[in-house]
Amino acid sequence: MRNINMSYPDLNDDDRNIVQAVLQTPNLSMGKYIQQFERSFCDLMNCHHAIGVSSGTAGLHLCLRALGIEAGDLVLTTPFSFVASTNVMLFEKALPVYVDVDPVTGNIDPQQLEQAAQDLVEGGSKAQKWLPKQIPAKGWQAGGELKALLPVDVFGQPADYDLINPLARRYNLRVIEDSCEALGAEYKGRNAGMLADCGVFAFYPNKQITTAEGGMIVTNDAKAAMLMNAMRNQGRAPGDTWLDHTYLGYNYRLDEMSAALGVSQLARLEELLTKRQQVADWYAAYLSDIDEIELPVVVENTTRVSWFVYVIRLAKKIDRTIFAEKLKLKGIPVRPYFSPIHLQPYMQEMFGYQEGDYPVTEDLGARSLAIPFSGRMTEDEVTYVSQGIKEALL
Repeated sequence: MRNINMSYPDLNDDDRNIVQAVLQTPNLSMGKYIQQFERSFCDLMNCHHAIGVSSGTAGLHLCLRALGIEAGDLVLTTPFSFVASTNVMLFEKALPVYVDVDPVTGNIDPQQLEQAAQDLVEGGSKAQKWLPKQIPAKGWQAGGELKALLPVDVFGQPADYDLINPLARRYNLRVIEDSCEALGAEYKGRNAGMLADCGVFAFYPNKQITTAEGGMIVTNDAKAAMLMNAMRNQGRAPGDTWLDHTYLGYNYRLDEMSAALGVSQLARLEELLTKRQQVADWYAAYLSDIDEIELPVVVENTTRVSWFVYVIRLAKKIDRTIFAEKLKLKGIPVRPYFSPIHLQPYMQEMFGYQEGDYPVTEDLGARSLAIPFSGRMTEDEVTYVSQGIKEALL
């Protein structure tokens, strides 16, 4: 039996040396590397503003605050995502309104999104069918106004923004692109993260580049950028001294060690994406002849996928738990990906969600399985995992 890592950050000596260099200075926060990291992102994305933050979650939260999403406001989003895309709304007591997803990509379904927006704006019984069954009794407002859309670029493949953005303009809605899984992806030749009013990337160790923890907001909205820069730094506006705080803010700063690692990693982005593409290509070749699983599909609008994880879907007749246990015995870890947000215990308690509310999301959640994936995997490791999957299905 071999022991395969679920994921592995791709670090080299340049990455280690630049972090070590920071430790030889007194500037461990708010120094030159955060500025360099942000400038590099502006160059990469061809945008006016990049704001480094402590996590993708922090970035999404600041976007909501800067775009004026408040308690009681409605935000259309997806239940097939990591919980952070919903939690940031709950932090502000804004109400996430879910729309089911496309069964191929797992991204928010644009047709259902359009219907939901139309019904919510019209109000009455049509709006009610999109809202949660219950609203928490304390501190929450019901019947708020639709203010924003928050699509998620699932597994490194952008949502369909040429359908989403005209809808947003029609109803005067702000759009926040959760591109935390999609650094380097392209939608019809355009950069993921730059397809909305604001975009957010994240750099956890399993991401395309890593800063250990950390995130980056990108936008061309100068007012929003000013507010987010202030709020990430305890609410200090331009001109404020260290103990002056114009806004309610947070300590969402990205430290210098993380920013330095980001500078080094971002310089290798093309290399890192190419290595991930190679691993994905190996998996596609070795797993394509297995009838009991579905492989990821890259749709036509995605002119470049950015492989974050490699997620297969099991046939409904396969018991996922037993299948995972068989792989574990071979030293192959796997993870369900994603568990539907609306069925998380706290969401069911707060809003009364039940199984059957979002059937496509629930089907994908029940059948999807992330298998070992990183740019450091060798072809031999991919072959071992692929053979293990074949044997576990026997």
